[in-house]
Amino acid sequence: MKVRGERECQSCGTRWSYYETGSVACPSCGDLRSVGVDARTAHTDAPVALDLAAHRERFGNATGTLPRSGVDELQSDLREYCRKRGFIDGGRLVPLDETYLAARELLEAVDCFERLRDPTDADREYLLGLLAGADDGERPAAGEVPTALREARGMAAVRAVEAYRSDALDFLDELESGAGPDGAERTADAEGDSPAVTVEGESPGSRIGPARDAFERLRDRVARADALGGDVPPAAADGLVKAADALGTYVRTGDETTLTTANRLIDDASVDDFDPADR
Repeated sequence: MKVRGERECQSCGTRWSYYETGSVACPSCGDLRSVGVDARTAHTDAPVALDLAAHRERFGNATGTLPRSGVDELQSDLREYCRKRGFIDGGRLVPLDETYLAARELLEAVDCFERLRDPTDADREYLLGLLAGADDGERPAAGEVPTALREARGMAAVRAVEAYRSDALDFLDELESGAGPDGAERTADAEGDSPAVTVEGESPGSRIGPARDAFERLRDRVARADALGGDVPPAAADGLVKAADALGTYVRTGDETTLTTANRLIDDASVDDFDPADR
């Protein structure tokens, strides 16, 4: 969506940033009558924090199947966090951050763990390790993923990359509409309307085509991983995430080396020849 990020309360005159509060209500008096005082910018993210402290306290001493009521609450909090997150913040495409990735994987891992008939100590330790570090954007390395839970790593990559890809393609659409015929970024027009997105570097229009092509190739890889239910090598799943993030850097900066890196990662994240029966 496009919003006027700088707001002014019509009741008390307070000014604030919608990007910081996520609300049109005045933070001083609570009045909902506010007006935007700047140009509209593309914006999909929300100022939401991930706090799993209460869940860590509940599950920290779990030795068997996780408490059902606690699992429902944890999954609900994780879904709400992921639902509110986006990757366009005040007209800028932001990185695919580690906290979002960790929240996605923890959500998938809880579901996967609950379906295990006989979870091992390693499975349990991995799940609790995710819970311990997710809100700080920390998650175990790919080499530490237990076989029984690697579907969670794969599906987290699928969901995260698709969410990022969707925002990035919308961003590219806005970038294209705001670029001049020579590919340069358009400035404000005579009516004061500015482009809804901003990037670094010159001639941003020239990066639109290569980025879209790479995102399409990435989509094919992600679709294959999705078809396998996420049951792909954890390193391949992480490669998809790194490719998406590298493409985001290319869109933001126009740095050709990051496009090269993204294409290499897409090639390296080969899941086409992987057979789940060979685990």
